[in-house]
Amino acid sequence: MRALQAAVIVMGVLIVVGTVALAVAIANRLGGRAAPPAVATLAEPEGSRIVTIAGAGDRLAVHVAGGGRPDRILLVDPATHRVVGRIFPVEP
Repeated sequence: MRALQAAVIVMGVLIVVGTVALAVAIANRLGGRAAPPAVATLAEPEGSRIVTIAGAGDRLAVHVAGGGRPDRILLVDPATHRVVGRIFPVEP
């Protein structure tokens, strides 16, 4: 009978400890740390401005205007934060 009583007490303590550990793990994942901001350098001339950004498959299409150059679209890889392509308008 003593062995059964000891087993019930030990299992009760394990349930309480496990519940507390689970609550702490959930609280750490939900709140607290924000992801660091992504920094991407587009290497565009001074005076350039971003007009719009849109998803293009697994890339971001960034419409850039100004800077003494015609409007252009830069294709940015969000995983590496690098410009992987440039699209300029075709002159008629």
